[in-house]
Amino acid sequence: MWKWLLGIVIVFAVVLGGGALVVIKSPLGERLLGSMNQQGGGTEVRLEGAELGDLVRTVSAPGSIEPKTLINISSQVSAKITALPFREGDKVEADDVVVRLDPVNLVARLDAVKAALKSERARLTGAEAGLINARLNFERLRQLFETGDVPKADLDGAEAGFLSAMSNKQVIEATIEQAQATIEQAQKDLDNTVIKSPIDGVITVLNAEVGETAVVGTTNTPGSVIMEIADLSEMLVKAQVDETNIAPVHAGQGATVYVNAYDDRTFTGKVQKVGLKRQVAADGTGVFNTEILLGLEEGERLYSGLTASVDIEVENFYDVIRVPSQAVLDRRVEDLPDEVVKGCEHVDTTKTFARVVYRLVDGKAVATPVSVGASDLTHTMILGGLDEGERVVTGPYRVLVDLKHDQRLKDKDAEAAEGEDADASEQDEASAEESGGDASDEAEDADEPAGEVAGGDGGP
Repeated sequence: MWKWLLGIVIVFAVVLGGGALVVIKSPLGERLLGSMNQQGGGTEVRLEGAELGDLVRTVSAPGSIEPKTLINISSQVSAKITALPFREGDKVEADDVVVRLDPVNLVARLDAVKAALKSERARLTGAEAGLINARLNFERLRQLFETGDVPKADLDGAEAGFLSAMSNKQVIEATIEQAQATIEQAQKDLDNTVIKSPIDGVITVLNAEVGETAVVGTTNTPGSVIMEIADLSEMLVKAQVDETNIAPVHAGQGATVYVNAYDDRTFTGKVQKVGLKRQVAADGTGVFNTEILLGLEEGERLYSGLTASVDIEVENFYDVIRVPSQAVLDRRVEDLPDEVVKGCEHVDTTKTFARVVYRLVDGKAVATPVSVGASDLTHTMILGGLDEGERVVTGPYRVLVDLKHDQRLKDKDAEAAEGEDADASEQDEASAEESGGDASDEAEDADEPAGEVAGGDGGP
């Protein structure tokens, strides 16, 4: 019977213990524990001093990595691809042949227009002879008309024949010029069957294979891009700066670039161009396209199209008082004590919120209104309300959220330092005791063998 009672007691204890653990882990339990800590030694917090330092105001924007120079290689004529000497990823130099097209049809067309030119030149010879004959006939009849040997009608007919012969010659001459232009175009098309690289670079994209037909673009249909050649020695970040942040961004400003594929390092850059026309991003927000030239080391290469983000340095501040940004909090003016708000130039009573930091004074939190300036990724500039060297509460965040004026606090780092000193002292004492004990043991061990030897010698 007593075993059953003991089992029931154990189960009951386990249930109570589990319930207590759940309560402790809940937000209510954490607040209760925090209240108990306040009643005891205070809530543990981290403190940092307001320091003089430099601060850089930045504008952040997303973007992607693109080559500064990118060439799309397309065909100027419609023809079948017969050779692709280079593949994707290969390096090419300027004037290297990268594409060859089938020239058969273009050669035939060139021969046809050359033959047409010869025909027109032959016609021109006949037209010139006809013109000479018409002119001589007209001049002869004009002389006869002046002597009254021929009627006026014969003279008019001779004049019309002369003018017609002249017009025929001019038409043939124009046709010859047209044929010459057609030959030049046919020759240019034939030359375009050999496509050369215009720059030194790398083939980043190859869209076609040997045997496919390169298509020329028209007004309504884009032409086929055979390949892309990029100069990867100079790379840009094409960023989209929100229209609300574009005003202070200018060419020449420095930037820090974070590439998602290289989370272990950052890159430097400089703003090269800021777009002048507002664009609409995919999410509907207004942006301005901004190009940042990356500063890469010699021989360093980045992949085209990588996702990145940039922090553009738009303003620099030197030797200013700054604190960690998480230490600056917004508090309702009505929730601050009168002794803090009254007469404080850093509190605008017409507004709902005021910016404050909390200092640790005599073991209690003191709400201190401040005027703040620009911020960077980690720190905020203090314009007034706080002096250099004053220590403010910087964490933990769960404490900062509900931190109140006059709340009891204790410095977590100071407690840890005292604990380390105490542990060091205990270790020193333990080491000393172990050293003393070891010495006594060695002395006892040294005496025992001596006694055994003496006893051995005294035996029978």
